Amino acid sequence: MAEIVRMPKLSDTMTEGVVATWHKKVGDKVKSGDLLADIETDKATMEFESFQDGVLLHIGVDKGKAAPVDSILAILGKEGEDIKAILAEESKKAPAKTEEKIAEPAPEVKSAPVERKAEPVAVQQTSVATAAPVSNGDNRIKASPLAKKLAKDKNVMIGRLRGSGEGGRVVKRDIEMFLHGGSGNTFVGVEGFKEEAVSQMRKTIAKRLAESKFSAPHFYLTMEIDMDETVRAREVINAVASTKISFNDFVIKAVASALREHPKVNSSWLGDRIRYNDHIHIGVAVAVEDGLLVPVVRFADGKTLSQINAEVKTYAQKAKDKKLQPSDWEGNTFTISNLGMYGIDEFTAIINPPDACILAIGGVKQIPVVKDGQIVVGNVMKVTMSCDHRVVDGATGASFLQTFRTLMENPVILLGAQSI
Repeated sequence: MAEIVRMPKLSDTMTEGVVATWHKKVGDKVKSGDLLADIETDKATMEFESFQDGVLLHIGVDKGKAAPVDSILAILGKEGEDIKAILAEESKKAPAKTEEKIAEPAPEVKSAPVERKAEPVAVQQTSVATAAPVSNGDNRIKASPLAKKLAKDKNVMIGRLRGSGEGGRVVKRDIEMFLHGGSGNTFVGVEGFKEEAVSQMRKTIAKRLAESKFSAPHFYLTMEIDMDETVRAREVINAVASTKISFNDFVIKAVASALREHPKVNSSWLGDRIRYNDHIHIGVAVAVEDGLLVPVVRFADGKTLSQINAEVKTYAQKAKDKKLQPSDWEGNTFTISNLGMYGIDEFTAIINPPDACILAIGGVKQIPVVKDGQIVVGNVMKVTMSCDHRVVDGATGASFLQTFRTLMENPVILLGAQSI
């Protein structure tokens, strides 16, 4: 008997999927475990395997189109089997709105930019000296009174100029450009724009972060950290170790260690209760072409700097290749977003649900600082923690940041007896 293959829910936030590729066509034999299609979720493009044997009798979602979770993705059965009754039954179950949504063309996974421009397409240079006179239809020159007066005073043939004002009207700057610009060329701009379909990832980013920003009462704590000792420690480690440690690795390690001392920050708001997590899973924001992914370094407080470094690099590459799996991005208890490598000094980040806090990391910057009564060059890093006030109070957040700063300013404590 024919069986329906439904659009799977491949992530906790997925509401619809886009079929990126079909690996089978109608009439092909399919075995359990065969790759049936690639499906774009809100976070990645994932391979979907068949759990049934049979012949592919029907494709419910064309390549590049979207469909809600649990809608008909395909139908498998015996060769030549009649599936009209199944389709009719499903049609009765589905609300009219849902059917229309499935039937509508959906955006491609990677849609080409749609460009719309007025003619001419290219920006052009028009010679003022040889341009045809511009009139308003009754043989009068379109020009401002000031332009006419200036043209008369300077003996400029205003009828030879192409105006840059509204409707081609000659204005004062056109006369001045002709007098002082030598060639008298006037730049003629052409309005244009391009549009791109919103990807599944960008839709989910917009939805989740808007919900976070407008439902969680955010407050922000900013702190400046002396990075001199961490800079020196990193130089020493990288001079002898095979793995090159980054400042971000120190940050992840310090955050994990500080969370162990401040469990109230390692928490989540669940509506009618607050969850205080015993384990420490650090979400690390990674920028990809379509948006942002947050793979999770699990049990980060028990890992060495080199282990953290290797794990983050692996996740970053998998994110760019769209190879992350749900197990890679689920379960975070605290999130770090680092824009220091882009030259950003400081910024505020939106909390990544279900976390109660997110820490925004700026770049390490050399500035004049006062030490022992003397002005010297110091390495400084600014961090800003966004907190959900329903869970974390100001004093709680401030205490956590004080511990974090102590660890970053004294990396010997951070490393302790652990190997690098």
